Amino acid sequence: MSQRLPVLFVGHGSPMTVITDGPERRALAELGKALPRPRAVLCVSAHWETQGRTHVTAAGHPRTIHDFYGFPQALFDWRYPAQSPEWMVERVSALIGEDRVLRDDAWGYDHGTWGVLDLLFPGEYLPTVAMSLDRTLGPEAHLALAEKLAPLRDEGVLIVASGNVIHNLALWRQAKGTQPDWAVEFRERINRAVTADDRGALTRFPVDDQAAAYAINSAEHYLPLLYAVGAREAGDEVTTFNDTLDGALSMTSYLLGDPAALAAVQ
Repeated sequence: MSQRLPVLFVGHGSPMTVITDGPERRALAELGKALPRPRAVLCVSAHWETQGRTHVTAAGHPRTIHDFYGFPQALFDWRYPAQSPEWMVERVSALIGEDRVLRDDAWGYDHGTWGVLDLLFPGEYLPTVAMSLDRTLGPEAHLALAEKLAPLRDEGVLIVASGNVIHNLALWRQAKGTQPDWAVEFRERINRAVTADDRGALTRFPVDDQAAAYAINSAEHYLPLLYAVGAREAGDEVTTFNDTLDGALSMTSYLLGDPAALAAVQ
């Protein structure tokens, strides 16, 4: 492909988004219609954490993982029968570095992956490689790894980072249906930092930053954002969408690239 693809950060929220009509679900569906069809997708999911190396799905047809409980049977019946192509596994491994990557035959597509991609491209099951978060890396190292992946955008690969800017389920249960001041402030701060490409503001938080402590919490849902920011190229514009907030859960999402792709959802 000659067209550079954008990179996405998608706030995926609850698995219920997949089967429940709502503005966030509709926005992803409309965005998928507007995007150029990628050759393949690389998805960095908050729901796959590893230690010591970055893992990539290497099984030919990775299994669909239902990493939740207490939801309707329709979600447990959901399948995402995509292929994890060998050429892309090898390309990602080459970019990251063989000493930092592990080809994983056991993992599959968790709901951070299929719960986003099947809304963007329903029923298409585009070739997809899922990639883990190596939790031994610091924030700057995640950004550096994402920078290595940026060339994929010129090779027909759509990079999708799937998480949440604000994700604290314990506080969400207490504050759902509201918009706490700390959450509004943190969301606006991160929106400004992403737009300005202020990477320091996205990776370094003072020890007394209570809003960051609440919002990032265990960090696995925030870290995918650094992959979208790290894969940003010179000239990319940032468009924010699905910027909704419920208690301690934000669905804020970003497209980095050509903003014309978002005309359908604005």
